[in-house]
Amino acid sequence: MRTPTMLHRTPTAASAVELPGDVRSMLALAHALAVLGALLVLGAALSWAVQRPMFQLRAIELRGDVQRLAPAALRQAVVPRLQGNFFTLDLQQAARHFESVPWVRHARVQRVWPDRLRVTLEEHQPAALWSADDATRLVNTRGEVFDANIGAVEDDLPSLAGPEGSASRVLTLYRALGQAAEGLDARIEELTLSSRGSWSMKLDTGARIELGRGEDTQVLERAARFVQTLPQITARFAGPLLYADLRHRDGYALRLAGVTTDPNPSKGPPRAPARPAAPRAAAPNR
Repeated sequence: MRTPTMLHRTPTAASAVELPGDVRSMLALAHALAVLGALLVLGAALSWAVQRPMFQLRAIELRGDVQRLAPAALRQAVVPRLQGNFFTLDLQQAARHFESVPWVRHARVQRVWPDRLRVTLEEHQPAALWSADDATRLVNTRGEVFDANIGAVEDDLPSLAGPEGSASRVLTLYRALGQAAEGLDARIEELTLSSRGSWSMKLDTGARIELGRGEDTQVLERAARFVQTLPQITARFAGPLLYADLRHRDGYALRLAGVTTDPNPSKGPPRAPARPAAPRAAAPNR
């Protein structure tokens, strides 16, 4: 008779006794706290390191268009406002500080290891004087109004005026009307858009022209017809142009030196009669 054989099995991982849930939670929490503590220590060490004097900013390199910007004056105006070192400086805020300086349109600030800033500047390029709300400012070639020392502008700039927010439109039409002014052997000194949407311009010859209302394309067409037909009038009536009113539906009224279509010239410019008054120094707007 065989004696039964007794087998002894060593417990495997699968058959090991699992820890209670609260113990597992405590171990996980302890592990998380250890990781968090290590991160806090590392963060504190990094914070201490970046505050060391070796990372203080020691130089600012200026690039770009700085014709009207004296580098020394620019640094003097901006450097005291910069806060932080090579690592902690807010680059966007630093760029805004540079852009707050007159004549600076745009600034881009970059870090250059280990202790420098590189600042690339774009300067406003003045295109005209801008008058609005009883104040005279400048408008750049992009149609943006900005504040700067007008006395620093060497060029003889035209004067533009219009409601708030219309500088870009006025500058665009000024450029487009330049061809019409050239047809009169003149240059535009002033261009104004009234609050009611009516355009008027003054030439360097002293002549003032009322262009009237309408879309910009309509104003340009009106001016082009005027320039094309004006020689027919000046051929009959000698004298330089003093005033023109293009707001009439079927023609325009003129005032030449010694000749006028205004029946009451002593009372100022004509008040847009239905048809130009005698003498008929007017051409139809076909």
